[in-house]
Amino acid sequence: MAEPGIAEEHLKDYARIVAEASATGRRLTRDELRGLRARGEQAAEAGLSLRALVRRHLVAIRESSSANSAADVDHVLAAAEQAIDAFAEGHERAQRLAVRQEEAARQEFIDDLLYGRSELGRLAERAERFGLLLSQDHAVAVAESRLPGGETYPAAGQVESALVGRFGDRRILLTAKAGRLICIAPGDQDDVLTFFAEQTCAINEDSRVAIGRSHSGVGGVVHSYEEALNTLTLAARLGLGEPVLRANDLLVYPVLVRDQQALTDLVQHTLSPLRTARGGAQPLIDTLAAYFDSGCTAAEAARRLSLSARALTYRLERIRKLTGVDPTVPAQRYTLQTAVIGARLLRWPDEDV
Repeated sequence: MAEPGIAEEHLKDYARIVAEASATGRRLTRDELRGLRARGEQAAEAGLSLRALVRRHLVAIRESSSANSAADVDHVLAAAEQAIDAFAEGHERAQRLAVRQEEAARQEFIDDLLYGRSELGRLAERAERFGLLLSQDHAVAVAESRLPGGETYPAAGQVESALVGRFGDRRILLTAKAGRLICIAPGDQDDVLTFFAEQTCAINEDSRVAIGRSHSGVGGVVHSYEEALNTLTLAARLGLGEPVLRANDLLVYPVLVRDQQALTDLVQHTLSPLRTARGGAQPLIDTLAAYFDSGCTAAEAARRLSLSARALTYRLERIRKLTGVDPTVPAQRYTLQTAVIGARLLRWPDEDV
């Protein structure tokens, strides 16, 4: 009796081929092997498991042997081995092809999703196949390596296993693209993206993860993805050391960049006098950056720069004399701090603006 779901057509000619081959001890012919491989491919395309199929083949051998007690056992087993091997080869070949086709379809969908391509209704239909409901809000986290030319995510499988183990069948999409690891999750499930960031940084200590804000609709994924990418770019330009960054916490920087001409004017007008200092502008800009990053605490800024408190005080005074703006006075501090941020974003003075 056939296994449930296994039609006799997938076993067609199998018992006859084995019986004929075992009667004389001959090997299966090329046409017989080709036919068995084709049956294996058809069974795989029908969604039948190889385990159940092999079991059914063995049952057929046992039944055939019982009906023909004169057959040599060794010949029967040799013929069955060839037949099952050919059938399994066809089944596995079809499975590999299906996996490649599925992966190609998945990658095409991800490209269309992240870059806003394809008709929206069709994209939403395809999204359900891969576990996303684009009618919901979504947020995107992007992880990349901070090491130049470093291997980005050789352990992406570990991150995926950790996510599946923790969150089960939640609607999460994980993919690798352009040397980065990307996680898309429903916008109301920030715990997923937080866990993704933690796992990524734990597995790859050189990682930096940026998390975009939650946005609605099909375009929401694109928007959040672009925010995450822009956050990674800002982090690199500003020299931010945090391993996990949120676009929501860095909204002031895109605002500054939007009017690049005004930012350029501010940097040139405020900081250009620092070029005349001994050693150039960069050491004094680094001093201001450390001073502002330490909450305008001189002792902490000196420690970060490996300077004495006296040396730091001298630098701050030198900055005041050259620019006419005192970084220790709250009312004047904002102009210098904004100019320093602008210098980082524009890579000044290394690049002319």
